Amino acid sequence: MKGFEYLEVELNDMKEQGVFRSLVPLQSPQGGRIIIDGKELIQLSSNNYLGLTNHPRLVEAAKQAVEAYGVGTGSVRTIAGTMEMHEELERKLANFKQTEATLVFQSGFTANVGVLSALLDEQDVVISDELNHASIIDGIRLTKAARRIYRHSDLKDLEKALQETQHYRKRLVVTDGVFSMDGDVARLPEIVELCENYDALVMVDDAHASGVFGENGRGTVDHFHLHGRVHIQVGTLSKAIGVLGGYIASAQVVREYLIHRGRPFLFSTSHPPAVVAANLAAIDVLLTEPEWIERLWENTRFFKAGLKDLGFDIGTSESPITPVLLGDEAMTMRFSDRLLANGVFAQGIAYPTVAKGKARIRAIVSAVHSKADLSEALAIFAKVGKEEKVI
Repeated sequence: MKGFEYLEVELNDMKEQGVFRSLVPLQSPQGGRIIIDGKELIQLSSNNYLGLTNHPRLVEAAKQAVEAYGVGTGSVRTIAGTMEMHEELERKLANFKQTEATLVFQSGFTANVGVLSALLDEQDVVISDELNHASIIDGIRLTKAARRIYRHSDLKDLEKALQETQHYRKRLVVTDGVFSMDGDVARLPEIVELCENYDALVMVDDAHASGVFGENGRGTVDHFHLHGRVHIQVGTLSKAIGVLGGYIASAQVVREYLIHRGRPFLFSTSHPPAVVAANLAAIDVLLTEPEWIERLWENTRFFKAGLKDLGFDIGTSESPITPVLLGDEAMTMRFSDRLLANGVFAQGIAYPTVAKGKARIRAIVSAVHSKADLSEALAIFAKVGKEEKVI
């Protein structure tokens, strides 16, 4: 084939299967309700768990930072792009996560890639849950380490992998804290205990637990009272925190090593002042306004109960991530389109993001939804579910 014709063939296949999706531009701020193509919709596809993207304290902090420091830093952190506020954010995050140190990356994705590609070599092995996030998978692909995949949340399979890999210099067990597609929570206490028994390191990606689980949103390590027993935590500043970025929380020696060997950190321009200032303000909000997390969980319980009462299959979710499991890819995308036409923005998720036959609508409520918003959304789910003969 000439040029990019092979890409057109693949895209046409996606269209025939009903899974091709165009980008959907928003015409409003992120919130419980948004505007798309001039129409107001209930937003159920955002990771803006606490509604902090528009919180006045974050907005004001960003404005002041722009006025004081401009819109960019002009360099990577290791040359001339580290401002005092960058290190202030890392100190504040370390205190929040109750670890020796943190290091901020441009995103949660680059944090995972940077940690895994830097810390492991051919003498090591990484042991990963089969449903871990794509950034963990890609990070593992960039290592020279051996790799073992264990069945999702299967402790017996994990223990088998630990038993069979004792000859490596070090073993790193990696798991999501909250799994992004099913919304279930890792069996972290048991994982930690197994790793202690077999002298393995533990790394937890808490992207969907940051700001959601634990005291003041400290994550699953805090939720399960495992401080000091998890060696590396990866967090995000782009979801419940409401801004942008990712970070690792670990020992000081890990921070210092990644400053010298973490390639995404080394070769990416640092966060603009407005982003850093807004992140600092977000941590203050988590510490002083716990009502946002309380509202998030109240809304989560209400919405999950409503979907169950309607007869939808929401799997084993234990978090605000609520999959409406439909199975068929084309029908799932049609279902999403019908929701959109009726006033709910809830995107369909299909292969390759999830396995074939596991397509679903992934709904996420937020602290800024009202009960009226969620009741209306449930009524629309009921209408479309009956039309599609799902319920």
